[in-house]
Amino acid sequence: MSANGGERVLAIDQGTTGTTVLLLDAEGRVTGRGYAELPQHFPRPGWVEHDGEEIWETCVRAIAFALESDPAARDRVAAVGITNQRETTLVWDRATSKPLAPAIVWQDRRTAARCETLRRAGHERAIARRTGLRLDPYFSATKLEWILGHAPGVRSRARRGELAFGTIDAWVLWKLTGGAIHATDPTNASRTLLYDIVRRRWDDDLAALFGIPRALLPEVRSSSGDFGVTRSVPGLPDGIPIRGVAGDQQAALFGQGCVSAGGLKNTYGTGCFLMLHTGARPASPRGGLLATIACGPRGEPAYALEGSVFVAGAAIQWLRDGLGIIATAAESEALARSVPDAGGTYLVPAFAGLGAPWWRPDARGVWSGLTRGTTRAHLARAALEAIAFQTRDVVDAMAREAPSRITRMRVDGGAAQNDFLMQLQADVLGVPVERPAVVETTALGAGHLAGIAIGWWERGGAVPGSAAEGTTFRPARSKAERERLVSGWREAVSMLLRSAPRSKPRARRPPQAARASRSGRR
Repeated sequence: MSANGGERVLAIDQGTTGTTVLLLDAEGRVTGRGYAELPQHFPRPGWVEHDGEEIWETCVRAIAFALESDPAARDRVAAVGITNQRETTLVWDRATSKPLAPAIVWQDRRTAARCETLRRAGHERAIARRTGLRLDPYFSATKLEWILGHAPGVRSRARRGELAFGTIDAWVLWKLTGGAIHATDPTNASRTLLYDIVRRRWDDDLAALFGIPRALLPEVRSSSGDFGVTRSVPGLPDGIPIRGVAGDQQAALFGQGCVSAGGLKNTYGTGCFLMLHTGARPASPRGGLLATIACGPRGEPAYALEGSVFVAGAAIQWLRDGLGIIATAAESEALARSVPDAGGTYLVPAFAGLGAPWWRPDARGVWSGLTRGTTRAHLARAALEAIAFQTRDVVDAMAREAPSRITRMRVDGGAAQNDFLMQLQADVLGVPVERPAVVETTALGAGHLAGIAIGWWERGGAVPGSAAEGTTFRPARSKAERERLVSGWREAVSMLLRSAPRSKPRARRPPQAARASRSGRR
């Protein structure tokens, strides 16, 4: 370890509902922390947007808060790492660094009909073979296609190289470097539907299919490597090297020390994101799973299977903000413990469609088994149970693809701090659930990638600071109890799927005609 005493790595975790910044010392300990909440905007049903400038403002505020909490770090930041909400899509003007339109968030469903049109035209198999992904509005390509088709003159400006596209890592990097660097890394590129994960390069055929000019796309650089230096960032001196970039779920996998085949983690945030590391070769995903690029021991490209649950912690936020059943998210745990079970009620929180292993963007939420005896405690418990049940569905699919039996799952993210949920998860899975002492492994992974690149830490070693003892939750229910709970859940899911009509594709006009008929973005 060659780090000088007192220096720090600054890790930016730009998430869906806020930005977290951690400061790590040479021992990998968290010495400072900052957080700034990010507003979400819902202009129409199924639409979810962020303001690009607000995203950057939360980064600046979170950096300031972190430095305030660790005054010794001022002027002693040795490197910066970035991790980010994936798939969220933004286009900005290279000359002014101003976003052309709101960012379309990964949860957004506006392009569901377009995905169905492409599926019926027979494109999904070729897309899956090259990208490891499915045709779903979750991913970036149809979001970017939508932006290009809904603002006058944008496509021609994109062809001329005047505009830049990025997932949020690329946007934050652009702002950190004062517009000097337009780049991403393989983990984020692999979430766009535009990147060939086997050849590891942008795919010209896919770009043509979605009408994406190549001039829009960022350069793809190694996750642990050179991403330029800071310039004109409020609160930070110029010249700090930016040396780590990875999408949030891959960063969490790396932060959990899952850098080789067999490592499994679940991040409990707005959604749930399970990743099973599969090593140096891409797996052929089946059973509703995705193949994606992850990081190997040195931060080099490796592969993983992924299952994405769109609504997890967001269901608890809905209880608080939408229904007023709870005053704080933490209250859900006490309420759930106050009743022996959910009283026969099941929540299937398909507020933004169902992700893995179902992949039904047309599905909408259902609450089954409600009676006059149902209380808010039952509802809170059902919402927490839904998180555990959705995770079980994905783990079951992964178990069928895994080279060996799954014997444990590592967890992180905000909702992983809920002891009731973690014990329930172990009970539902029938395997131990391991929670590290520091659950912010997404930011920790980004910081570790940056620290490796500047020579602080050994490539392929355990994440510094991760050896601190965490908590293990062991199954406490019988197999019969576990399967009884799961059978009720799956009956509720089946009821939802039977009632959800498939999205019907709309006839798509030529892009020129579509643009001519629109006078503005909204």
